[in-house]
Amino acid sequence: MEIRRRCYTEPMQFLIILCAKYLIAVSAVLLVWCIYATRGDKRKKLLILAAVSLPLTYAVGYIAGHIFYNARPFVVGHFLPLIEHAPDNGFPSDHMLLAAALAMVGYFLSRRLGGILWILAILIGISRIAAGVHHTLDIVGSSVIAMAVVSSIDYILAKRILKKSSW
Repeated sequence: MEIRRRCYTEPMQFLIILCAKYLIAVSAVLLVWCIYATRGDKRKKLLILAAVSLPLTYAVGYIAGHIFYNARPFVVGHFLPLIEHAPDNGFPSDHMLLAAALAMVGYFLSRRLGGILWILAILIGISRIAAGVHHTLDIVGSSVIAMAVVSSIDYILAKRILKKSSW
């Protein structure tokens, strides 16, 4: 069986690899900077939301990965991915889980920030698909998990735990 390579120009390969591997850092730094620039109770609430929802998002994703197996595209399609990766379960995408969770936390700070972080998350997801390390299902599943977990944690914190203060 012949192993083939993906056909992208070198500048396109560079851009895909850059987004797929390193754009997540831009999202994290942007959110941390915006939370740092926020003052008072809102900063405290966002830090609590992030501290609870980010690890929980990863935990739910970890469990989902043990329930559902989706072989990586380069394993199924017999080609070399642009990013070196183990031929393990691709569901869910850890990069997309984190990017989407950061975007949701950012959304609860500001819709504009959330929109910017969602654009970055979508670029990360598309790049991971283009690099050949994830299927669309892995990316969409990660987004749904992150949205559900962060929204649920926000609801629980607002309605149940911190009901005496305005969340």
